[in-house]
Amino acid sequence: MNDDHCTASAAPAWRRRHLLQAAGAAAAASAASVWPGSSAWAAELPDAGRFIRPAQMTGAALSPDGQRLALRTTGPHGRWMLSVLLLDTLAPTVVYSSEGADVGRFLWVNKERLVFDLQDRETPEGRQDAAPGLFAVDHDGSRFRQLVERQRVLVRSGNEVRSLEPWNTFLLHGDTQRRGDEVLVVRPEAYTDKELGHFKLLRLNTVTGRSREIDSLPQAQSWWFDAAGHLRLQRTLEASAAAAGERVAAPRGRYLWRELGSASDKEAWRPIAEFNPITGEGDFRVRHLGVDGKLYVSARRQGADKLACWLLDPASGQWSEAPLAQHGQFDIDAEVIARQDRVLGLRFSIDAEITQWLDADMQAVQAQVDKVLPRTANRLSVPWSGDAPWVLIEASADIQPTLYFLYNRQTRKYTRLGSERPDVEAKQMAAMDLHRPKARDGLELPAWLTLPKGKNLADKPRLPLVMLIHGGPWVRGPAWAWDPYVQFLAARGYAVLQPQFRGTLGLGQKHERASWKQWGQAMQDDISDATRWAIEQGVADPARIALMGASYGGYSALMGLVREPGLYRCAVAWVGVTDLNLLYSVSWSDTSDAIKQHGMPVLLGDPVKDAALLRAQSPLSHAAAIRHPLLLAYGEKDRRVPLIHGEAFRKALQAAPGRAPDSLEWQVYADEGHGWRLPANDIDFWNRAAHFLDRHLAEVRS
Repeated sequence: MNDDHCTASAAPAWRRRHLLQAAGAAAAASAASVWPGSSAWAAELPDAGRFIRPAQMTGAALSPDGQRLALRTTGPHGRWMLSVLLLDTLAPTVVYSSEGADVGRFLWVNKERLVFDLQDRETPEGRQDAAPGLFAVDHDGSRFRQLVERQRVLVRSGNEVRSLEPWNTFLLHGDTQRRGDEVLVVRPEAYTDKELGHFKLLRLNTVTGRSREIDSLPQAQSWWFDAAGHLRLQRTLEASAAAAGERVAAPRGRYLWRELGSASDKEAWRPIAEFNPITGEGDFRVRHLGVDGKLYVSARRQGADKLACWLLDPASGQWSEAPLAQHGQFDIDAEVIARQDRVLGLRFSIDAEITQWLDADMQAVQAQVDKVLPRTANRLSVPWSGDAPWVLIEASADIQPTLYFLYNRQTRKYTRLGSERPDVEAKQMAAMDLHRPKARDGLELPAWLTLPKGKNLADKPRLPLVMLIHGGPWVRGPAWAWDPYVQFLAARGYAVLQPQFRGTLGLGQKHERASWKQWGQAMQDDISDATRWAIEQGVADPARIALMGASYGGYSALMGLVREPGLYRCAVAWVGVTDLNLLYSVSWSDTSDAIKQHGMPVLLGDPVKDAALLRAQSPLSHAAAIRHPLLLAYGEKDRRVPLIHGEAFRKALQAAPGRAPDSLEWQVYADEGHGWRLPANDIDFWNRAAHFLDRHLAEVRS
């Protein structure tokens, strides 16, 4: 880690993980409040419902002046509600609560007023019939106003009948709008059910409900404003000219900068970077526009394999001499933490989330908090302006869901606000640790290993092992955090290994590009190589190993049985891809035509030129050869991996000669999409999966 440029206060994320595991979880356990009957955590073979429960506290945000705190918590009716805490007295006020909807995103408009939208966590995707809407309210619950319709309605205000902003108007998060009564909203003016385009950007007054359009480019999809509120930078997605034979033109991404001259506020937009929005060539990601006009950018420069955080002057094109943050093993794509007048630090994930403070005062505060809370990763938030002494702390660990604290810098007093999951006893949870097995071609495969409580790697426990394969596949893998599903499996006695196979993002360009056209091939070899590592380390009983995953992870679980039939006993696959050609041909999926024509042929394989490859690497082509027990589950309304994937595969399995009729378990959840939104379905599925694993990974006795 000598090439890690993090400051002393930020760098110990990977060290802290080992400290936590060595020191135990006594403090975290004593800090967590416990629901009645929590001693049941120690019971054998727990039900999934013990782990898959609604979070009780799900977010908090200091007001810009640091005098109040907004909290999103579960109300008595089971829905997320919004409250405001006056910090001088800690007196709470519920400003929004509903029995029919949950508060979704929320933010402070100014020091007095909040804006929020709604969601419905208790209705599956197929029955969702309302948009998020948008609402505003003062900190004391007064001046409540609906701003955006959730469905097409008219609202009467006194004698005035006023139309709300249409349902397809969405709150735009930004770090420049903490003044006046306005927020930024965005409205796609041209869109289909697969992609959005031609956005209209507006300032919406949260008191009057009136909006005014901002003069922005219709192809823009991200916007940055300077300290005075002027639009200075736009990120656009534009279609280039379609080549011969192309149904859809290839998209092109650009960042366009505008200088503000004394004569005119409408100078031409000038491109400062271009990138491929599908394959990532030319990686360049603006993360923040500073008050000095400098851009904080994540980029790969000078042939580097890893993303690093740089400072760029868009006026001159001058880059900082060295990156502000970089790492030898991980991409750094940092969130910028800023006050009104300056940047305070950078927050990003390596093996865990860390904060690299650029401000010496905040370095000292972080050190003080970490000394008091040494067994958690501690995220600090401070007010946008003013001199209020309050610091919001979100403390979490692999064995501890997020705890919320307030810290007063003047009195040095800590106040416990609540917990994401107050029923979880940290001392009963299983620790996770990062290992680095290698693939057969030498590529490192960082993998998270979770052992049941009381089991240690040094003892070579030879446990039943679940290879839990993440979806995507081109997404960041799991990080060091509490995961209810992994904890559930560990509580039932399973070791869980989560390999970050090639293609997993965040590990550098070489690791990502090594996955191109490698579904079922080198990507699958990575899973097998990580499995053999677990056997060699004494973690896994080689006769009791299962594959498990969703979406791409479900595909990989099935292909693992095809490629390595002797290595695995069974597989659990949900919403899994079974036929690579269906990814191109199913017209009712939610994959856009641009991705099908210009992205998937590069990443996955061309449906014409690589037809043999796609057929050979489809589980459906090999269904007749699979004899292993299988649990397959799909959502009836899934548009990412439509149900036809499962139905075709199930039919092929049932037609295979010699396959035991009771070796296939099949479950379709009505109205669900690409995953289980309804808590009852989520619990049902994981209980089914656990019982399936118990049956088929039972110890074989001679």
